Amino acid sequence: MRRKKDHLGAARQILISLGMPRAQQNERSALCLLALLNLPPGKPWAEAEAPLLSITPIMEWVRTHYGKKYAPNTRETVRRQTMHQFCAAGIAVCNPDKPDRPVNSPKTVYRIEPTVLALLRTFGTRTWHDALTGWLAERETLVARYAMEREQNRIPVEIGPGKTITLSPGDHSELIRAVIEDFAPRFAPGSVLVYAGDTGDKWGYFDAPLLAELGVDVDSHGKMPDVVLHHAARNWLLLVESVTSHGPVDAKRHAELAELFANANATAGLVYVTAFPNRAAMSRYLGEIAWETEVWVADAPSHLIHFDGERFMGPYDAG
Repeated sequence: MRRKKDHLGAARQILISLGMPRAQQNERSALCLLALLNLPPGKPWAEAEAPLLSITPIMEWVRTHYGKKYAPNTRETVRRQTMHQFCAAGIAVCNPDKPDRPVNSPKTVYRIEPTVLALLRTFGTRTWHDALTGWLAERETLVARYAMEREQNRIPVEIGPGKTITLSPGDHSELIRAVIEDFAPRFAPGSVLVYAGDTGDKWGYFDAPLLAELGVDVDSHGKMPDVVLHHAARNWLLLVESVTSHGPVDAKRHAELAELFANANATAGLVYVTAFPNRAAMSRYLGEIAWETEVWVADAPSHLIHFDGERFMGPYDAG
C-alpha cells in the first residue's frame, strides 16, 4: 500500500512540476501518467517505459496495478480531461504510430513523449532538478512542434475562391470535403458554406451571421448536420449528413433536423441530403433513408438519387 501511495504522490508532484493545470493534478491524471510509463508500485522510475496504449488498456492497467476501478462510461472523461491535456502539453503523443489516424478512431493510442520519458527516468536522482529546468525551457518549442505536426495532417477543404479551411484527418472529413468540393458545385452551384462539422471540433466551421440573416436560430446543444449549405439562387438550405459510421437521414433524423431548423422567421426551404462514400456503404442503409430526401454517392459524383415523391430535389412544406 505504501509503495502505491509513494508512486501516486510522486506522479501528482511531477504533474505540478511539469506545469499542468490544477484540473490535471488529480489522482486520475497521476494514474494515467503511471500507466503511460508502465510504472507499477515498487518499480524504479529509472526503469520507466513507453508502451503504446489506448484509453481502455490504460484504465485496465490502473485497475490491475493500483486497484482503482473506473466505470466504462468514464472513458470519455479520461480522454477529454486527462489525455487531451497531456498531448496539448507535450507530455504524451497521440497516434505516434499513425499520425493521420482520425482523432475519434477507436484505434487511437497514446505514448509518453520521448524527452519526457528521459526526464522522468531521472526523478528522485540528483540530476532531476537540472533535467526538469532544461525540459521546461524547451517546453513551448516542443508543444509548438507537435501542434505543427498535427496541423500538417489536417485535411484542406476549399470553400470558396482563395478560401480554405482544414478538418481533422479521417474518412468522415474526406467525405465532408467531397460534399463541399464535388457535390455543392454540381447540385447547388454558387452555394455558400454555412457550417461544416469536424470530428476534432464539433463546430469546425460556422458562419453564424449568415444563418442569423436567414432567420434561423440554432441551439448550440442541438445536433447539427455535418454540412449546411445556402443556395442563394433558390433560397435553399441544404442539410447534409455524411455517412461513414453513423446513419443516414432517416425518419427520426429528418424530424430532428426539421425541429432544429424550425423558425417562424426562416424563409429558406430545407433540403435533406445523405452523402455516402460509395454505393456499398449506401446499400447498408437503403431501408432506413427517409422519403423526401436526396442521396449523393461520392464515387459517382455527377449523379443524385431522389427519394422524393412529387418532385426532384427541393424543399417540401412541413405537414
